[in-house]
Amino acid sequence: MKLFDLDSPLMQFLNKVADLMWLNILTLLCCIPIITVGPALTALHYMALKIARNEECYITKDYFKSFKLNLRQGIVIWLIELVVMVLLIGDFLIINYSAINFGQPMKIILAVVAVVVLFTFTFVYPVLAKFDNTVMRTIKNAFFIGILQFPKTILMMLLTLVPPVLFVVAPQIIPVVFLLGLSVPAWASAKLYNKFFRKLEDQMNGTDAPEGEVSEKVEAEDERIFKDELDESLQEEPARIEEN
Repeated sequence: MKLFDLDSPLMQFLNKVADLMWLNILTLLCCIPIITVGPALTALHYMALKIARNEECYITKDYFKSFKLNLRQGIVIWLIELVVMVLLIGDFLIINYSAINFGQPMKIILAVVAVVVLFTFTFVYPVLAKFDNTVMRTIKNAFFIGILQFPKTILMMLLTLVPPVLFVVAPQIIPVVFLLGLSVPAWASAKLYNKFFRKLEDQMNGTDAPEGEVSEKVEAEDERIFKDELDESLQEEPARIEEN
């Protein structure tokens, strides 16, 4: 096999890097209005999972398909995330810099709440990208998946932190961060949760579900959507989902 054949490992690697670069640029552009950060990140994770699975995809077309499908819910979840993060930061500042002594228990409670929030929002956009639900059920499902996928959730959180850290400590590689800082962590995260999502998808499609409880899959052009009661499945059968 020649080095520059289209099917060679080198060319496949370069094609994947090019796809991730373009995906990163699209995400940054769609995040510029600020209000659309949620659907932009949802579309990012939708495409990252397709790339991680080596599925045939058209980056621009499929990205905006997911962006459009998740526009309303993505915006709502993003606004909820913003409010929660502002409240947590505000509470942290008050507890640490107020003249009032709140005591160690209050700090521990705040830390626990922060961890729960981080676990939830680490998975909320991947869950929204792949499963169709109400906003609150999506958030609830993301929380359960974040718990079930520990310690992978921690690794995903660390992957997300790498680009901003590099941005601060190594300004000379800012162009690399600009081109790959969102898409590569999303792709690496998708590699981590892909197997778990596969099991959930099989369960939604009826592979493991009892007769009479099989969820309907919508038309092929919207393979993202599964009508599910995922949070109940996660609570009742986490051990079975995690097998193998």
